[in-house]
Amino acid sequence: MTRLLVVRAHPLDAGTSRTMRLTDEFVAAYRAAHPEDSVTDLHLYEVAIPEIDLDLLNGWHSLRSGTPFVHLDQVEQVKITLFNHYTEQFMESDKVVIANPLWNLQVPTRLKAWIDTISVAGVTFKYNASGEGVGLVRGKRALHIQTAGGVFNGQDPASAYVRTLFAFLGVDDFHEVHAEGMDHDPANADEIMATASRRVAELAREF
Repeated sequence: MTRLLVVRAHPLDAGTSRTMRLTDEFVAAYRAAHPEDSVTDLHLYEVAIPEIDLDLLNGWHSLRSGTPFVHLDQVEQVKITLFNHYTEQFMESDKVVIANPLWNLQVPTRLKAWIDTISVAGVTFKYNASGEGVGLVRGKRALHIQTAGGVFNGQDPASAYVRTLFAFLGVDDFHEVHAEGMDHDPANADEIMATASRRVAELAREF
């Protein structure tokens, strides 16, 4: 069974968020085109996403030093377990959709925290003898859906970050849908969204 992971990085739903509206449209079209596939819908603002903090750093250091997991502090155990869960969920998926708004030229902080859970040396990438990063993630397809009030033509720092990160991990089957300029040109906002909607529906059938 093919497994699709949809990662939603917005606290609002499709009734308010253009990003989530496009994501809902993609998921509906994908389910219609791939009824046998498994779809996991991960709402980052409805779950706990561990940030790399002192608890995680101390816990990882203790594990590397030989301390058994059960002897770690309870908070360290919980955060490491959550972190590993998202790493494994990503690795077990065949296709991944990342959906977020452009906030202050970057991705939302929850998405950055999730991306940290899938950027794990020795699991999703490694360093070769020359110290260069080598992606270990092969055979996955990825789609990045992003909305922005201004016009950046997909060259904003957030898009570049997601694009670069997935390339670094070894994902070369990467697609993007940008719906931009709705706040800059509100008179054409409906048309901009309609164009993006057609694009996500098209990709959903082929993805």
